[in-house]
Amino acid sequence: MPAPITSGTWPIIRRNFRRGFLSSLHVSIGTVDTQGQPNVTPIGSFFLNRDGFTGFYFELFTRNIPKNAAHNPKVCIMAVNSGKWYWLKSMLLGKFATPPMTKLYGSLGALREATPDEMTRINRRLGRMKAFPGGQKLFGRMSLVREVHFDAFEEAKLPM
Repeated sequence: MPAPITSGTWPIIRRNFRRGFLSSLHVSIGTVDTQGQPNVTPIGSFFLNRDGFTGFYFELFTRNIPKNAAHNPKVCIMAVNSGKWYWLKSMLLGKFATPPMTKLYGSLGALREATPDEMTRINRRLGRMKAFPGGQKLFGRMSLVREVHFDAFEEAKLPM
């Protein structure tokens, strides 16, 4: 059952999402189409903000999210810590030091131009990949972001 986000839980959520992203290189965004069918999209350009309960992602390769957001802006975004050492350590100790999965529930905002700070964050994440021909083709046109506002979260509850 999702719980409300508070100023005390937000730093923990951000840390869990960072760990999940580092091990998987993406988060998954779930939306629902006009027929009620769920759709999950992996996004490698997702960021959580420090202030407030918001995040954003660069909308470049998504086809279903914008269509689905036009009629239903609700989303569920999931980060999974899939690191091999994290799982091995958890199995050996018989417990998880941090939740292996965290979900955020919220609503998509309008598509807009990225701010200079947002461009700095994506350029830092992409690093030298943008210097390669493939990196230029894939990531050279990143300029539009969609903000996400969150109100609830859920962590994996495992019997261990």
